[in-house]
Amino acid sequence: MNTAAIARQSQLDQVTDGLQPSAALADELFAVVALLEGQPGLRNALSDPTASEAAREQLAAALFGSRVSADAARVVSAAATQHWNSALDLVAALDRQGNRVLIALAQLNGELDQVEDELFRFSRVVAANPALQAAIDDRGAELARRQQLVSDLLSGKANPVTLTLASRAVEGRKRTFELTLDELLRLAAQARNRAVAVVTVARPLTPEQAGRLSKALAAQVGRAVSLQVNVDPAVLGGVQVRVGDEDIDGTVFGRLAAAKKQLN
Repeated sequence: MNTAAIARQSQLDQVTDGLQPSAALADELFAVVALLEGQPGLRNALSDPTASEAAREQLAAALFGSRVSADAARVVSAAATQHWNSALDLVAALDRQGNRVLIALAQLNGELDQVEDELFRFSRVVAANPALQAAIDDRGAELARRQQLVSDLLSGKANPVTLTLASRAVEGRKRTFELTLDELLRLAAQARNRAVAVVTVARPLTPEQAGRLSKALAAQVGRAVSLQVNVDPAVLGGVQVRVGDEDIDGTVFGRLAAAKKQLN
C-alpha cells in the first residue's frame, strides 16, 4: 500500500474512531457495502475523480442521509470525499470500517482477546483441513451457503463478533478466507497498538514461556506484541516467529535446513 492510500485509510479511521461502536453501526456499514457492490453506477458516482469532494459528499448525504443513522452517514460521506484508485477501493474501505467497528465493540466490552484468539484458532482449523478450506474458498458455490458453513461451525461456540467477522471473511476480500482472517487479526492488533507475531512451536507454550517470548519480541519490534501460537510437531523443537513480513526461525528444522543449504 502506497503512502497516499495509507493516508486515506488513516483519515477514514479517525472518523470511525470518533464514533460510539455498536453492532447496529457495523450492520449499517455492511448494508451500504452490499448496496454498492450490487450497484456499479452508484459506487462509480461516489468515487468519481472528476467530481469535486463537495459534490461526492452531497451525493452520499442525499443517498444515505435518510436511510442510515447519522454516524453511518458520516462514515460514508467521509469515504466519498477521499480520492480512491477505484470504485471497489471505496467499497473495501467501507467494509474495513465495519470490521473495525466490531473490533472496537469487542474491545469496549473487554472481549477482544477472546475474539482475536477465536479467529486465529479457527483460521488454523481451516488451514489444517484442505477439504474445508476448499469448500469455503470455492467461488463457484453460493456465498450464502459458504457463509452458513462457517456459521454452523462457530455458532454457539464463539463470540458473536467472531461469528460475524468470520462469516463475512468468506467473501475473501484479501483473495482467500485465510488471508482475509489474517487482515482481521492485524486490525485487532492495531486496535491495541500491537504487532502480530505468529509463533509456530512443536509443543504448546506454558504461560511463563509465552510471557517471556512476548517480552523479548516487544523489545525487538518496539511495541507490545500479540502472540498467535500454532502448534506443529514438524518443527521438531525451538520456535519459529513471523512478525509482519519478517521471519525469525529458531527451530531445529530451520537450523538443519540452513546448515544443509550452506553445505550445498
